[in-house]
Amino acid sequence: MTQDLFRQDAYLQHCTAQVVAVTEHGVVLDRTVFYPLGGGQAGDTGALVLGDGTEIAIADTRKAKDSEGHPTADIWHVPLAGQNDALAHLQPGVEVIARIDWARRHRLMRFHTTTHLLCHLVPVPVNGCSITADAARLDLVLTDPLDKDALTEGIAALVTASLPVTIGTISDAELDAQPDLVKSMSVSPPRGSGSVRTVRIGQATQIDLQPCGGTHVANTAEIGGVVVTKIEKKSATTRRVVLGFSD
Repeated sequence: MTQDLFRQDAYLQHCTAQVVAVTEHGVVLDRTVFYPLGGGQAGDTGALVLGDGTEIAIADTRKAKDSEGHPTADIWHVPLAGQNDALAHLQPGVEVIARIDWARRHRLMRFHTTTHLLCHLVPVPVNGCSITADAARLDLVLTDPLDKDALTEGIAALVTASLPVTIGTISDAELDAQPDLVKSMSVSPPRGSGSVRTVRIGQATQIDLQPCGGTHVANTAEIGGVVVTKIEKKSATTRRVVLGFSD
């Protein structure tokens, strides 16, 4: 089981870890700061640094699966192709430094928090989400048209408001009693452990609260310049909002 340090602190940029296994799918560590693809957010990239300074570039991070395709509690760190000589030094028990591409991760965090702001500005169910380092999109269940400039202004106002973003938990029973907290129709919050991770925006005045396993900035002011670049009609009942950076 890979200890997911990024869940507790999205600002951790590196950690020491031990190799658990090296498979055809990726390197498994006992702990990591690398976020695996999930919830619409892209997996982290970065490097595994060996004791002699050798760096193994990590091109993607994925949730591990067993031989039958079922998810496990491990995380695959997927190496960039063509590093066989360096990978030969990775054996179970070897200690490495796991280091993410922080500039890329921070862009993902800025976008992910912005999608939560959109859930406040347009309070309708979500049926699709994609967050990359260069652009993000949110598919909203909506028949009415949306105004690109008005949404950009709404995001800017919430950024300027410098609202705190905090991580918490609620019990499965509490979530069952408040089903409206789940905004996404396509991704269900993980259950079974007794508690569900949440992301809250705003404190005295709550802007948004929903289950989420992704990485986020600590304050909306940190989002900076994010604008709505496009609004598309994906179907009779779906409007897609596309986000980009202006800074």
